[in-house]
Amino acid sequence: MAAYIWLVDRRWLACALGGLGLVASQSPPDMMAEFPSGYFRSPWPAEDGGPQRRQYPWGAPGLNLQVGEQLACTTRNTLLSTMTVLGDPGQVYLLTHSALRSQLGLPTTACVERIDPVTLKTQIASPRLPGGPMWPGGMAIHTNGDLYVVYGRYAHRLSRDCEMKAAFQLPVDEAYNSFVILDNGLIVTKNLSESTPALLTVLTPELQSASGDTLCPEPSIARLSSRGNAVYVVGVESIFRYHWREDRQALVLDTEWRHDYITGTQQVFGWDAVIDGWHAWFMDNGRHNYRLRMIESGLNPTPNRLIRVALNDSQDHQAWEISGLAHGSITNPPLVDIQRGIVVAYDAANCMMRAWDMQGSQAKTALTPKWELKNFGCASHMILYPDTGELVTNDYRRWGEEVVVLDITTGLEKARVRSGGITQGVVFPSAGWNRDFYWSSMGRLARIFVA
Repeated sequence: MAAYIWLVDRRWLACALGGLGLVASQSPPDMMAEFPSGYFRSPWPAEDGGPQRRQYPWGAPGLNLQVGEQLACTTRNTLLSTMTVLGDPGQVYLLTHSALRSQLGLPTTACVERIDPVTLKTQIASPRLPGGPMWPGGMAIHTNGDLYVVYGRYAHRLSRDCEMKAAFQLPVDEAYNSFVILDNGLIVTKNLSESTPALLTVLTPELQSASGDTLCPEPSIARLSSRGNAVYVVGVESIFRYHWREDRQALVLDTEWRHDYITGTQQVFGWDAVIDGWHAWFMDNGRHNYRLRMIESGLNPTPNRLIRVALNDSQDHQAWEISGLAHGSITNPPLVDIQRGIVVAYDAANCMMRAWDMQGSQAKTALTPKWELKNFGCASHMILYPDTGELVTNDYRRWGEEVVVLDITTGLEKARVRSGGITQGVVFPSAGWNRDFYWSSMGRLARIFVA
């Protein structure tokens, strides 16, 4: 019987997975104390693997592609697939939502399916979940073992058999763009807002209000990030954070930590932030006209930038142009490999990915160019396998999407496969259970595996 090893309560435990053929692996030491305790302990319990958006699986081994091995692909059509997350060994959950109704001014809905981890066929599906305004939402498995979904202006709690347990209508009649779970188990979500200050809502696991709603100092497009019981918000002009104060039963703005990354520039708003333990990393120039692809979609005339802000001192910050080309734009976060000291960022509008070596981790950080890929159609959230240094991303070309595995140290390609999607993916992949991963690309879901 094969064994699969992952981190639970800072110990390595072997869990029998009869017949799935999983390979035991160790994870880098920095992961051992970092698992976000508000989440179910699986290799991939939430979008980006967790609320710090590190985009790595917890303890899961890499693909470990060898010479002569290739990637293969199984696909199925979906409505609009946003993400997959992993539960118990062999459990894969898929979040989809409707869209056409929104074009008619009608409310939209979401659905959660537990799917076969190999064939992708639906095993169990939830009822249609009320949503209202359309925007890709979010899904995670809480430490209590239940599924939580934020879609439209609703939060939902489901059993792992996809049965509805509770629902909560959020206060603003706008789309909410996902959520984070704090280490104390509370759920924090935010409306997607570009013109009015965003509103943070904190819910208990029972989907009841945990405190009064918190009005942010500015609008925010990006998804939230968190570490411990601190919530990071990338606003349209600045990045700032809140701490959950148990004595006040409220989120409290950290008045000593805020960085205005827009004033004095011609840049526009940033997207999701990666919290690596020492810094917050994100990219700006997030305004674009994405329809089928991000290529040539940038609406702001300037190059987009990678931005770093130290967590212990927001006055310690830097910004670097990524491609240096006009109309640079993105929708998603960069990727930080703490183990190897590498940062990867990209300009999706101009088809360029770039990596740097980090020099220094807890003080002002110098970035030394490492490798770059031109004419490379990357746009999606990514996956990093820390043990093997394999980076999973996309390359959109010839009016179709290809999913690519790169060596993060060199940028060299290890394998690629055409996923079948006609849109360029900008949403969330996840690791799988057996040298495989799942790739969501709006109207298509793919299982990509080593053959």
